[in-house]
Amino acid sequence: MTTDINTVLVTGATGNTGSRIVPRLAALGHTVRAASRRATEQDGAQAVRFDWYDSATHAPALLGSDRLYLVPPIGEPDPAAVMVPFLNQARTAGVRRVVLLSSSAIPAGGPGVGQVHEALPGLFDEWAVLQPSWFMQNFTDSHMHAATIRDADVIMTATDEGRVGFIDADDIAAVAVHALTGATAPNTGLVLTGPQALSYADIAATVSRITGRTVRHEPLTYEEMRDRLAAAGIPKEFAELLAGLDRAVAEGAEDRVTGTVAAITGRPPRSFRAFAEEHLG
Repeated sequence: MTTDINTVLVTGATGNTGSRIVPRLAALGHTVRAASRRATEQDGAQAVRFDWYDSATHAPALLGSDRLYLVPPIGEPDPAAVMVPFLNQARTAGVRRVVLLSSSAIPAGGPGVGQVHEALPGLFDEWAVLQPSWFMQNFTDSHMHAATIRDADVIMTATDEGRVGFIDADDIAAVAVHALTGATAPNTGLVLTGPQALSYADIAATVSRITGRTVRHEPLTYEEMRDRLAAAGIPKEFAELLAGLDRAVAEGAEDRVTGTVAAITGRPPRSFRAFAEEHLG
């Protein structure tokens, strides 16, 4: 870690990763501007209002910041349309380093945030793109999987027997802090996984052992998953994208683990069993 004191603007500061990044940066002595639509107060940070779709909030949020943690607008099928103009504004305002949250399922130049990933190296000399696998918090927070586990002892996906290297958001946050504050920027995409690739049936079995309940995985077709997401209020185009990601998992696209978390943070990523024992036990 560098000992220089930086001012870091954290967008999505109340989200899964942002809420974990803010206190870590503050504990290291950095000035943190915690950006969210409601300017929610957080210990050790300056709360600022930020809304992707309200350009009047952009310049005040950027004020004095030289580093930026960037979370795409949720549910937006074309995030580059709002994010790239903001990144140009950030560069003009004095931001030197940007760390973007993307996904292991989306390559540079791919759909959605993949377009922002592709644009980033041409805008900043110091950058990183975090490409985490699926979050472990999907089974404990306000995600659809957590709700169906709680209400019906079931996990429904279109992933069949495909496996995923599920990762704890705490590990993503730890990597993000290193990428934001290290003496040199990674200047690359960083695929982040936990220590094991697990199927949703494996997840259900682990949850069952820890909770004492019988939780099962119910496989759906792509169409069933798409329609279920749309019925839950997710826009049609985004529901199709999410169901398509499930289908890619079924085809083996996420059946991998990487050593990136350990290489950057100096410690191994948390296992799903350890995560579940803490949050579900």
